[in-house]
Amino acid sequence: MASWSEFAAAEPSLAAGIRALLQQYGPGMGYLATVRPDGGPRVHPISPVFSGSGLYCFLVNSPKRRDLERDPRYALHSYPPEESDDEAYLTGQAYPVRDPRTVAGIADALRASPEVDWQLFELSVESATLRHHGPAGAIPLAVAPLPIPIAQSWRAPRKLPRTLAMVS
Repeated sequence: MASWSEFAAAEPSLAAGIRALLQQYGPGMGYLATVRPDGGPRVHPISPVFSGSGLYCFLVNSPKRRDLERDPRYALHSYPPEESDDEAYLTGQAYPVRDPRTVAGIADALRASPEVDWQLFELSVESATLRHHGPAGAIPLAVAPLPIPIAQSWRAPRKLPRTLAMVS
């Protein structure tokens, strides 16, 4: 796993493209997939937040928040642009932010109401994909030569467990 800033340092153009798609309508917008208690998927619209060196989201007391509190795995997919079928996709784990200064700074910047029962989560990045389909989209309605989608992907380097790393 990597923080957003570690991912962005490793792949700046990929990170910029993903951020642009997630923020194409102004504030961040995407679909968050979580794991339900029965193991099935659950998908929710959310507003991801880029702040400082991290990628965050505020979640009110809801099934998606309880999913992440129980199992931190997530997938985040961008909303489709109006002019193409380009897409951004991230996977990783979501961790509750416990540092009061970080929480207060992001909450103040976004005017998050203290009267609402929300929890701030930081989204780590395990994998990232950006696909450009071109102006005709993924499946054009007219018969024409199909453009080949351009895809960029990244996966966080696997870190050896501390005991294994010491042996090598």
